[in-house]
Amino acid sequence: MAGDLHTHTNFSDGSYSPEELVTTAKKIGLHYLAITDHDTVDGIRHLYENGLYPGRGVNIIPGVELSANHPEKDIHIVGYNIDIYNEALSELIDKIIESRWERFSEIINTLHNQNYNIRETDVLKIAGTSHSIGRAHIARTLVKIGAFKTVREAFEKMLGKGKPAYVPRYLPEVDEVIDVIHQAGGVATLAHPKLIGDDNLVEELCKKLDGLEVYYPYHKPEETQHYYFLAKKYNLLITGGSDFHGASSRFVNELGEFTISDDLAKKFFIEQQN
Repeated sequence: MAGDLHTHTNFSDGSYSPEELVTTAKKIGLHYLAITDHDTVDGIRHLYENGLYPGRGVNIIPGVELSANHPEKDIHIVGYNIDIYNEALSELIDKIIESRWERFSEIINTLHNQNYNIRETDVLKIAGTSHSIGRAHIARTLVKIGAFKTVREAFEKMLGKGKPAYVPRYLPEVDEVIDVIHQAGGVATLAHPKLIGDDNLVEELCKKLDGLEVYYPYHKPEETQHYYFLAKKYNLLITGGSDFHGASSRFVNELGEFTISDDLAKKFFIEQQN
């Protein structure tokens, strides 16, 4: 069988609840499932506090995907096997979430000035249980009101870096993100290196990290091979996943379309006690 070490729930910008994600993973026969929501561990906490993690049928790996500061590039670092109640991690997440809410209001005001009829309440309905409000929620709302055909179009024309409604927000430095993940007992890995768009920067980051997401839907075979050899060069853990959000605008439509082998996935799994 196989595993998926990069998935999101509706506690960030995914559309599946944690229960739905785990149930689907069991149904399709995944052995390993990492939940790596953006800037929150609320989905994993929800499972734990409702007696659903650890559970049977699929090995759940607690994770988080944190954005790190860079003047031009989007750097995302995924922490695996983190202590979801670690104080340092909680403090960093709280700071990031606060900045997300501040940016949220600024983006809505900017969109109003661009004559888009979008309200904060509209976005909050789309966001549902998520406290980690992001541009993806705003993009979905813009699609819903007919302003754009797809989420990708909304980013390319309005919400992406350098576009009319882009608003920067606080992001911790790479070293701080790595340090906090380590304080929480986790391993720090670089997510979707191809999307960074600068392999020289990727190699510099590899010198600081514990792992690299070699296998990713967006990577072409020759790129996968390149990142595989880069991981080997720096003795990094090799990870991979679908980046599943449950939305058709992403790289995969269904959980299970993109997986990695058990041999790779099990290296990230630590047995949890009920």
